[in-house]
Amino acid sequence: MSGWSRGWVRGRDLAIDLGTANTVVYERGRGVVLDEPSVVAVAAGTSRLLAAGRRAKDMLGRTPETVTALRPLRDGVISDADVTESMIRWFVDRVAPSRLVRPRVVVCVPSDITSVERRALEDATLRSGARRVYVVEETMAAAIGAGLPVEGTQASMVVDVGGGTTDVGVISLGGIVTSRTVRIGGDEIDEAIVAHVKAEYSLLLGESSAEALKIAAGSAFPLREEVLERVRGRDLVTGLPKTVAISSAEVRRAIETPVAQIVELVRSVLDVCPPELAGDVVERGIALTGGGALLRGLDERLTHELGVPVRAAEDPLHAVARGAGRCVEEFGTLERVLVDTRRP
Repeated sequence: MSGWSRGWVRGRDLAIDLGTANTVVYERGRGVVLDEPSVVAVAAGTSRLLAAGRRAKDMLGRTPETVTALRPLRDGVISDADVTESMIRWFVDRVAPSRLVRPRVVVCVPSDITSVERRALEDATLRSGARRVYVVEETMAAAIGAGLPVEGTQASMVVDVGGGTTDVGVISLGGIVTSRTVRIGGDEIDEAIVAHVKAEYSLLLGESSAEALKIAAGSAFPLREEVLERVRGRDLVTGLPKTVAISSAEVRRAIETPVAQIVELVRSVLDVCPPELAGDVVERGIALTGGGALLRGLDERLTHELGVPVRAAEDPLHAVARGAGRCVEEFGTLERVLVDTRRP
């Protein structure tokens, strides 16, 4: 057993799924204790944090000139290190406010993250108050959180569709056999909706409105009963508010490109999977996690296109955080899936 295992202190050690869209924090012994949008509000022209999470998200598109609301992560990696550090500290202080016991932290990273991007994430987490940082790939964390038997000889396959990235991996004997990542996720689906409504109706939608339309009428596969949803934006011709009705079939056409790219990513991983493991995947199916798992019909679309059964994990939004949390709870068992970020 490692020295860290012997010295593991209950109650303050954390696992953080720092996502492009949402940040989820898991505390040892308590489970998921925080789920907030990865959005901050700062004083304009500075990195001084005014708000984070839901309060900051409510400010998107509504702030005066003295305040800027923004997302400090893009495509699963840090785009603004100082603001990200402040955001992590804000969230950690919410769940572990003691300055006397600095938490050890397991943080999730995309499978294709570069060494520079990973270093930026590690440093931001350390500066935010962690005393030790370990990383786990999102693919592995998602598989653990979905309840897949990652230590077994039979292969498990997971598709994690997040806000900025989609990670796909095949796991066997406690390791990732093959994995691929594409920097496409829920944000790109929202952007496709904005672009379609702008082109078809000369209507400019805000980020929140596009997301609401995706939730209400979005789908990746034909619905048994199509729905019609009204959406309001700014008319680009008159500059005045305008409301239009958009069907779920139209939204489905609008988001076809990013959805098709996700399907092709899964297909590409199956294509390079060793034959024995591919047989396991066909037999056991694919687990779908992340916020994208909530897009209606995505599991049916993948099953239809690939000929492999696909099921959404229970509580897919928190699967990655739960998987990282199990690494916190059962460090001695799952130690080998973690990477110690201490550097000489």
